[in-house]
Amino acid sequence: MQSFRPQGKPQVEQAPAVRDRAGRRRRAPVAEGAERSADFITALARGLQVLRCFQDGSGALGNLELARLTGLPKATLSRITYTLTELGYLRYDRDSGRYAPGHGVLALGLGLLSGLEVRQLAKPAMQSLAQQTGGALALGTCDGDAMAYVEAIHGSSALYLRLPVGCRVSMDSAMGRAYLALLPAPARRDMLARLGPLAPAPEVVGRCVDDLAATGCCFAMGEWQSGINAAAAPFESATGEGIFVISCGGPATLLPEAVLRDEVAPVLRRAAQALSRPAA
Repeated sequence: MQSFRPQGKPQVEQAPAVRDRAGRRRRAPVAEGAERSADFITALARGLQVLRCFQDGSGALGNLELARLTGLPKATLSRITYTLTELGYLRYDRDSGRYAPGHGVLALGLGLLSGLEVRQLAKPAMQSLAQQTGGALALGTCDGDAMAYVEAIHGSSALYLRLPVGCRVSMDSAMGRAYLALLPAPARRDMLARLGPLAPAPEVVGRCVDDLAATGCCFAMGEWQSGINAAAAPFESATGEGIFVISCGGPATLLPEAVLRDEVAPVLRRAAQALSRPAA
């Protein structure tokens, strides 16, 4: 593949927040039937729900904002934030009356990343393609109602899209579409139902299933974010760590549709195949 370089300085972009149609953040869907199980600990689930409110760009949040985002009663919310603060998962600013993530959350994330074998295996292919295209390469997996980046490599400093490790992008991104397309039809229907208004349109999902069968990739051409094109290839990791998606994206001026489909997609497909669990 020839090397593609930016023409001029691409506009810096910010990933859209994962929200419902009313503009509110959505809590992560819970697997069907889980909340009815005797093994389901509601108090723990609520605590994790509060921690999920602290996303990129959210800033510090007060109890009233957390109550609005989670739908939890204020009294319950106050007990949860007190407990999380005592355990080091939240930090409390007495002057503002707001909370921010504590160092305990960082330790959890680092523990995950350091032990994620597929992340290390995917790095060489991601670095190579980033250098060839100048695009933004990402490795992600499903996190409730969005895709979460576990690795991100940028081929050009001028292209930096502000999508770091830990960033969550919608299921209507190329990465999210690829994840959905790989799921067996019954599992895909269930997940789309849980996503509700956050789900891609049915015609988009159908097109992505066809694209995956024909090319091994799914695409988003300026649909997820204006002026940004991306291709993504899903795979079930040979390490047994689950389903992941490797994506490549950038400004349409750098990665036009023809380049993504004809040159980038085949490389993504081969990378995904190399990382995949062999067919039974």
